Amino acid sequence: MYNPGYYEFYCGVKTVAGHHALERIPALLKELGASKPMIITDKGVAAAGLVTVVAQALEAGMPAVVVEDDVPVDSDVGTVHRIASVYLSKGCDALIAVGGGSVMDTAKGVNIVVSEEAENLLDFAGAGVLKRALKPLVAVPTTAGTGSEVTMVAVINDPSVNRKLLFTSHFLLPDIAVLDSRMTLTLPSHLTAATAMDAMTHAIEAYTCLSKNPISDAFAMEAVSLISRNLLSVVDRPDDQEGRLALAVAANLAGIAFSNSMVGMVHTLGHSVGGVCHVPHGTCMSILLPYGLEYNMHKNGRWTGELLYPIAGEAIYAATAVEKRADKAVACIRQFNQALFEATGGRHSRCFKEVLDAQGKPAVPREKLADIAQTALGDGSIFYNPEEVDFEDALMVMEAAWAGDPLDRSLVKTA
Repeated sequence: MYNPGYYEFYCGVKTVAGHHALERIPALLKELGASKPMIITDKGVAAAGLVTVVAQALEAGMPAVVVEDDVPVDSDVGTVHRIASVYLSKGCDALIAVGGGSVMDTAKGVNIVVSEEAENLLDFAGAGVLKRALKPLVAVPTTAGTGSEVTMVAVINDPSVNRKLLFTSHFLLPDIAVLDSRMTLTLPSHLTAATAMDAMTHAIEAYTCLSKNPISDAFAMEAVSLISRNLLSVVDRPDDQEGRLALAVAANLAGIAFSNSMVGMVHTLGHSVGGVCHVPHGTCMSILLPYGLEYNMHKNGRWTGELLYPIAGEAIYAATAVEKRADKAVACIRQFNQALFEATGGRHSRCFKEVLDAQGKPAVPREKLADIAQTALGDGSIFYNPEEVDFEDALMVMEAAWAGDPLDRSLVKTA
């Protein structure tokens, strides 16, 4: 599975981090030859006042030409084309994405359309379709989770087929990532928890799936450690700027790790739950993470066991027998989810039957699990999973994750 004799690693994003990093954006854009940026964001980020913070930071050096704040929870093809038309009509020459994963993915999609003068974004879906550099893109994350500010991936929903499409290219990497602690201070505790568990999943799957390499391993391990040490305290004390910055750095590190090592079945199933039932990605990741580790443990238990060190600390790692460390790591992740459930007053879901939609109804009806399992088989991340996944196994994992039961590993068909 693991071939350290040959690997490739790349990160072409300049990262600027600090408690007042936003003020660097005008100078950085000027270095890229840009002068008329568009800000892309969503209604929630704008309502929280975060766009105002960014606009004030830009004001003296390079005010934005226009702010587009109507990005949906799940980025979609129609939104990308609508914003691209505004970008072109206003004569913009750069993008500043201020938000979470959906905003980042939307900005990347817009950048494809305006740079390639594309009539149909879907023509560029898949891996390696882009062949040249795009317009300057600055990514300002407002959640410490997706790592999209340093990834070469965009996931954009195509409602016509009810599926999230993957776009992958080094040209999708933002030029600059700006990590500023002010951007996550207003994030509610349950969203802080879910987005951080998204980053945790990025790091853990990067460390345990088929394309791992020594450099991405180092990024992944530090990301897991930072999240394990800081998440609960930030949920308890949302105004902890040092903790907030630590989580932002962790998401950044995890994004770099999985951009090089990719992810596995947790994302395979999570993308499908999002596509079929429109459940937020971070919620899917936190629920599915222990199940993906259990499913693959017979293939990659060694790597899962090594993760016990950054998850639980030196004392617990040293006190746990080598052959029991993988199981202990999974148990710790479940305990972590339970602690987050309690700290958020039950708003951090532990299983899919606990996830409710905006009307308070079940967001993942049990009768949809077969559709989710079938959809998962077409997701590109499935190829990097240590164990093969067929429909029956995907459905088995979803049934366990829906009910909140541990996975019966004896039922996993091994290849």
